[in-house]
Amino acid sequence: MTTIQVPENYGYVVLTTVVGQFVVSFAMGGAVMAAREKYNVQYPNLYATPGYHKEADNFNRVQRGHQNMLEMISTYSLLALIGGLRNPIVCSISSVLYLSGSFLYQLGYADTNKDVATARYAKGGIIKYAGLLGAMVSTIQFAGSLNKWW
Repeated sequence: MTTIQVPENYGYVVLTTVVGQFVVSFAMGGAVMAAREKYNVQYPNLYATPGYHKEADNFNRVQRGHQNMLEMISTYSLLALIGGLRNPIVCSISSVLYLSGSFLYQLGYADTNKDVATARYAKGGIIKYAGLLGAMVSTIQFAGSLNKWW
């Protein structure tokens, strides 16, 4: 039997990346559910249809904010869980940044008082990319150490 030894503090990576992801996605999904009710967008529609749904763009901005996180979360999770084997504290902090940034991204995107092109970053959504970068660099460092590049 093969065993894998994880570094001290790796539990923080699991908590922030896996459990944190569930909590944030649940909260963001709640915002979509509230928007479904507010803008009368029924299932099975993933998005509201302009011309059919009266405030389609307003609903779609909320939905798009959540969908953005879902599009990248599997890649992000792999980066953080693998990179955390090299830098667990960095990847734990990166997960907090990524998930907080994803939540703020949706919050900004949903704000119809802001221009759609910049709204997603207006409330701090840009910090998710700092988290993504931290996890990616940690994964590259881990891969380099496995390959004995450094």
